[in-house]
Amino acid sequence: MRTFDEIFAIAASRKGGADALDAMLAPPKSEAELAAIADDRWLAAMTKCIFQAGFNWKVVESMWPGFEAAFEGFDTGRCAMLTDEDFERLVSDTRIVRHGAKIRAVQENALFLQTLAAEAGSAAIAIARWPSSDYIGLLDVLKKRGSRLGGTTGQYCLRSQGKDSFILSQSVVDRLIAEGVVETQPTSKKALADVQSAFNVWSEQSGRSLTEISRVLAMSL
Repeated sequence: MRTFDEIFAIAASRKGGADALDAMLAPPKSEAELAAIADDRWLAAMTKCIFQAGFNWKVVESMWPGFEAAFEGFDTGRCAMLTDEDFERLVSDTRIVRHGAKIRAVQENALFLQTLAAEAGSAAIAIARWPSSDYIGLLDVLKKRGSRLGGTTGQYCLRSQGKDSFILSQSVVDRLIAEGVVETQPTSKKALADVQSAFNVWSEQSGRSLTEISRVLAMSL
């Protein structure tokens, strides 16, 4: 496995030099900034990523004001209490993508966020305090306790909110394969642990965040 500096040099050679590459890297939000995000914004982010998965994300983006209106600002208390009548209304609502299972996930994730809030004071605090060195543990929580947040959906959601994160896109996975970290797309518990270990090593070597390292890996191919 190459050092982070070696991989950074590869990416820099492809992107016009070290300064140009650094200019493309944005750090994640601080713990305080993450903790200040309202839980309704976490539900909105989860919903947007779920609806964009396997669909044209631009369509979802263009319809997003309709989503906000249909789900009444994604208030977690309101969404957690959706009735059968609400679901009948939503699956016929032309302001949103009418996908029954994904609409149901809004209620399920509202309940999930309420549980996190009961445990930590707010869902945002629970997520903000989760250590980057165990990022895969947070992904596991989203997958097992949330709804439709497995795979890269949960990863993109966390990144969109500014949580320190890596995204296992094809380009990142290709670099991980090239470095001998994994042999194929990591899905097993062991493979994900190996990925976390590699990112932790690169973070210790460079002092950089998972977010920055992930972007460098993606741009090195």
